[in-house]
Amino acid sequence: MKKHFVRCIAALSLAAAAAAGAQTFPAKPIRWIVPYAAGGGSDFLARTVAQTLSTQVAQPVLVDNKPGGNTALAAAETARAPADGYTLLSADNGTLVFNPALYKSLTYSPTKDLAPVTLMGKFPMILVVGANSDFASAKDFIAKAKARPGGINYASAGAGSPHHLAMELLKVEAGLFMVHVPYRGAAPALADVVGGQLPAMMVDLAAGAGFIKGGKVRALAVANPTRLPQLPDVPTFAELGYKNVEAAALVGVVVPSATPPEVVNTLNRQIVAAINEPSVRTRMIDFGVEPVGNTPAQYTALLKSETERWHKLIRDLKITLD
Repeated sequence: MKKHFVRCIAALSLAAAAAAGAQTFPAKPIRWIVPYAAGGGSDFLARTVAQTLSTQVAQPVLVDNKPGGNTALAAAETARAPADGYTLLSADNGTLVFNPALYKSLTYSPTKDLAPVTLMGKFPMILVVGANSDFASAKDFIAKAKARPGGINYASAGAGSPHHLAMELLKVEAGLFMVHVPYRGAAPALADVVGGQLPAMMVDLAAGAGFIKGGKVRALAVANPTRLPQLPDVPTFAELGYKNVEAAALVGVVVPSATPPEVVNTLNRQIVAAINEPSVRTRMIDFGVEPVGNTPAQYTALLKSETERWHKLIRDLKITLD
């Protein structure tokens, strides 16, 4: 009886300590790892949210760019970090969904090593063509691609990127055969579409907005359930009869998997509050990001459904990066 009482007291003490720790969290600077070089969409999103988060929690939030290994370098480093809530990772669907299907072996496991905190935002994909191309519309593009199997090449931001897989999804749904030409990033791919070296690509609005607004490329359709407020005249693929062509770069926050639930929930509340701050939402929308800010459970469920959807496509098409 006495031993049972002591165990109960110890358990209550641990629970109280965890609750107190969550209430006082954070008590020191937070390191926010971004798996891409400075200046891109993920970097912009992390720095925008981190700045407001830092003000809200009265602690520095230090963004640390760690590109390499198709985001695997930063993911593995996060997985090995102390599970105390002081190391965050900006993770996209390459990190959490695509990589396990694209590589035979990874230095981290998205499901075993990393815990979802919240989805920060979506970067919806858009089919664009050069301003001087002879494609009048998305329907026209699809019809001409069907008429010339293998005769149309398309650019992407890189093999295994959301841009690449979005076009592969369109190919499957529309019954097209086009040749993939991967680039190192969206910017050089867009430059060649603008220059006419390649006719088309899928691009996110954040990377492509300047080119679209400047008339250098034409947006034909968006891979989003609804039309984008920034491009109200551009139809969705669903409107054209391809309801399954939905694709976006999904960028969220994850932490080492052993991080206590109380800390994960505290981080969730703090980051979602930063995302919902009006000036942050405005900056995100202006940049081309659809703000989200959901719960850990909702983010986990989304990653599960995305994994099922994209792994089937990757397996069916036998896409591999090693």
